[in-house]
Amino acid sequence: AMSEQWDVGRALALSGLFRLLQGAGRACAAPFLTLYLRHLGLPAPLVGVVAGAKHLAAALWAPLCSRCPKGRRKRRLLVASSLLGSAGASLLLTLIPPADGDAGYKYCNASQQLGDRGAAAATVPGPGTSSHVSAVTNAKATREPEMSAPYRPPLHGLKKETSGLGSAAIDLAGNAEESLYPTESNELSLFKTTLPTAGGSYESGNLSDHRKDAQGVSFEAVQNIFQDREHQIFLMVLGAVVLWELLATSLEWTVDENLYEYLDFVDATDRYGKLWIWSYLGASVGACSIAVFVDQLNCFLSSTITRLAVHFYGYALLITLSLLVSVFFPIHVPKRTDHVNKTAKALALLWSDGRAILYAITVFLTGAAGSAVQNFLFWQMQDRGSSELYMGLSVAVGLLAEILLYFFKGKLLRTFSSVKIVAVSLSLLAVQLLCYSFLWTAWSVLLVQILSAFSSGALWWVVNMTVDDIATPGMERSLHAVLQSLCYGGGASLGSFAGGFVVKHFGLAVLYRAWCVCLVLWLFLILIVQSKLPRQKKINYSRLLAADSSDMSDSDEENERDWLVKAMKDESFN
Repeated sequence: AMSEQWDVGRALALSGLFRLLQGAGRACAAPFLTLYLRHLGLPAPLVGVVAGAKHLAAALWAPLCSRCPKGRRKRRLLVASSLLGSAGASLLLTLIPPADGDAGYKYCNASQQLGDRGAAAATVPGPGTSSHVSAVTNAKATREPEMSAPYRPPLHGLKKETSGLGSAAIDLAGNAEESLYPTESNELSLFKTTLPTAGGSYESGNLSDHRKDAQGVSFEAVQNIFQDREHQIFLMVLGAVVLWELLATSLEWTVDENLYEYLDFVDATDRYGKLWIWSYLGASVGACSIAVFVDQLNCFLSSTITRLAVHFYGYALLITLSLLVSVFFPIHVPKRTDHVNKTAKALALLWSDGRAILYAITVFLTGAAGSAVQNFLFWQMQDRGSSELYMGLSVAVGLLAEILLYFFKGKLLRTFSSVKIVAVSLSLLAVQLLCYSFLWTAWSVLLVQILSAFSSGALWWVVNMTVDDIATPGMERSLHAVLQSLCYGGGASLGSFAGGFVVKHFGLAVLYRAWCVCLVLWLFLILIVQSKLPRQKKINYSRLLAADSSDMSDSDEENERDWLVKAMKDESFN
């Protein structure tokens, strides 16, 4: 009905509720994804590859989402299928078994482990009990080459003295584990003691040759088994994460574009700009709530599912609730649709302006540097003995700080120039990374996260303002999408790919400090280059109607390019 079609308040309320649920759902799972992968037993390089593929898939898929269906029923079907598909893809991660049977217990809280072991003392230790896992952990303490020193968890809780049958069981389990997971030093000796008995029926002349062949084949077979196990887990995780991100990106783009087209149809796009606040509020509540709930659980929900799987259960639940909200969305399909490749035009506009190029590179570098925090900060907090509550609070503090600073946006932009705000933002991001490299306690992260208000929020103010200055009519959203997806997402992808290998070979502190140095160097370079760029007066088309006629150019060529003049000419001919 026409009354429903023009009900702007209802559409904004539904969109706010949808963004609240979506933000809460994403915050339940996305910040804790790399922590979950660590509990699955994946090393830092593979975790970095998964995170990088996630960012890259979103960056490349977002421009292709413009080809979404134009019919109302098709759009509703796309939204519903994307919602259900993203929930299902997230749940697929919970079904993937860990690469190491004891991977979850290695990073669980020491007191939690002791409580679980005491509860299981009256039963026979099995593969899912902490008594078995503590023995496995002690036996495998010498074979963790993939984990760097800062990420090797403290095992003081697992080294409590035992007596009687307890120590005998641990020794027996240790011997069994040693036979199942031979180290480099005892692999050959193990095969030397077993293979001759199997080959005793052969003649003595061929015994040594067969023994050598069998040793080589068995060594390669055992090595390939362990490598394939880890790689199989990695490939399953990679497929699930990429599928999840593609569906989530399609969902967010379709809902966002549909709302903007609807508001544009009723001439109410000015009310679109503040809807992100609902996403941030939902994310703050979601991250804290799920962290409090997970902290109350035991290390494992079952023999193979860690308690971190609850993050993905929470995501699926909130996404399902948002599906109910999406049913009532008003959908407007514009009659006139253009098939111009706006991504290419947006890149051409960015390339035509020197300051836009500088800010695009800045966004790329901040995305790459921020990926180090997004991927591995919770690893570092976990090694400092942090509970999940501090992790959830760290997410909430950063988002709430951005919301609070937003209310002073107008005053800050009038008081300080764009260059000064960018300089302060880069400086504070470098300070954040430096503080993380010297992180002393888990709660100190909350203090450092307050700086995210400037290092992330204020930086994007300037970037968006520059985009509005250089954008031609109808290109504003495409420019924002290019900067957000290709520049920021591309930077986060590259930073994730490289960050995992740096963490493995040099440690997380070196990664933080390296990005800190890069940002400081880029800050000096951007200040030098910015001062050399010519000052170009750009027409802001959103303020064109309020501009004085003397400010308009008298050149026929420029008047021909002006959208308002062309529109008036077309109207006069009609």
